[in-house]
Amino acid sequence: MGVPERIETWQMVRPWGKDEKGNPVPGVIERTSIPVPELKPGEVLVEVKGCGVCHTDLGYFFDGVPTVNKPPLTLGHEISGVVVAGDEEWIGKEVIVPAVMPCRKCYICKIGRGNRCLNQRMPGNSLGIYGGFSSHIPVPSIDLCEVRNRPADMPLEKLAVIADAVTTPFQAAKRANLQPGDLVVIVGCGGGVGVYMTQIAKFVFNAGVVIGIDIDEEKLQRALKYGADFVINSAGKSPRDVRDEFRKICKQNGLRNYGWKIFEVSGVKPGQQIALELLTFICRLIVVGYSPQTNEYQISRLMAFDAEMIGTWGCLPEHYPVVLDMVLQGKIQIEPFVETRPMSQIREVFEEVHSKPPMRRVVLVPDF
Repeated sequence: MGVPERIETWQMVRPWGKDEKGNPVPGVIERTSIPVPELKPGEVLVEVKGCGVCHTDLGYFFDGVPTVNKPPLTLGHEISGVVVAGDEEWIGKEVIVPAVMPCRKCYICKIGRGNRCLNQRMPGNSLGIYGGFSSHIPVPSIDLCEVRNRPADMPLEKLAVIADAVTTPFQAAKRANLQPGDLVVIVGCGGGVGVYMTQIAKFVFNAGVVIGIDIDEEKLQRALKYGADFVINSAGKSPRDVRDEFRKICKQNGLRNYGWKIFEVSGVKPGQQIALELLTFICRLIVVGYSPQTNEYQISRLMAFDAEMIGTWGCLPEHYPVVLDMVLQGKIQIEPFVETRPMSQIREVFEEVHSKPPMRRVVLVPDF
């Protein structure tokens, strides 16, 4: 542990795109080194121990989703590590770096919505060229979440997923005003965020019933062990087919088919279409997953149903210690859903996760 002369990193030099003839142009990720910035008051340098590969990273690299800072830059925003320089009180401490860090000064921050601060700093997007697929990263110390009393059998690198995959659904549950006994549908329950959305809804906010929807049968069976009461395999089915199956479950189990809180976490158009089909009388749809695709919807149905559709983004840094404690205490399980790989395999991992999401979220561990 110490301050390096330069930061070793895997930079996105160019995302996937098309040439002037419309032919695909593969994206490029290269290993390089970048300067260690002069730390300002209130900043620290974190030695990265692990950085998770998120659906958002793939969107930047493969799908043309723009980043605030243009390439070349380093992606990666699910980060755990150890502070090695900067504020003396932080040096040597294990930390989780929040995926979105608000300015704490603007109107949005002052009304408690800082998770969507327009001036926020996000590693791998709006934090200059710096991201988590690196040996080190400079960040503001005010937003850090210290990891205390970490069990020996819980590696720090695996806790990186708390920075987004676990805290984002917690923020979504807060945004939904999820209450004990609520009826919940989770579209995309088997994905990197969905596995935690399911646990958080059932075990943290004490939802009455949770129905998980996904296209992967193995992930659906796993969901039944981690919070889902019922599951629906939507593979090859139309949104109306899924709606009918949902209503059948309700009827067979004495549940109302209205007034549900629906979390769309798949981040794909078919999942969003299913969520919209389920949105009926006094339901609330919380959009968590991102897709660059568009959907057509008759918004007058919201009026007719007295229903709601709201978005949620990231998580306030203030919530991180609460979520971390629940993970360390075993209330939220991460071990069955995380695997680690060397960061030198980043190209192969991106291709693999993009083609078919694995059972476990991949956390890349620096091996420079």
